[in-house]
Amino acid sequence: MAKTLGSKRHKALIELLIAKREAAGLTQVDLATKLGEYQSFVARLESGQRRVDLVEFLELSELLKFDAVEVLEAIARVPSR
Repeated sequence: MAKTLGSKRHKALIELLIAKREAAGLTQVDLATKLGEYQSFVARLESGQRRVDLVEFLELSELLKFDAVEVLEAIARVPSR
């Protein structure tokens, strides 16, 4: 299995999460507070330095009010290589 950090799908996911956060009118600090984390946690996610696990992804979908299934389907359509 190829490494996922920095892959096309990972980059697409990160771009989407940033867009959803911005559309919700939240800063990284705002989102971190809602997650019970530091701003650096969100910064590492958004810079691609850290993977988003499934449970985190579901929590992000609830906080940012997006449909997790729709996003997963969209990311699945991105070529893996």
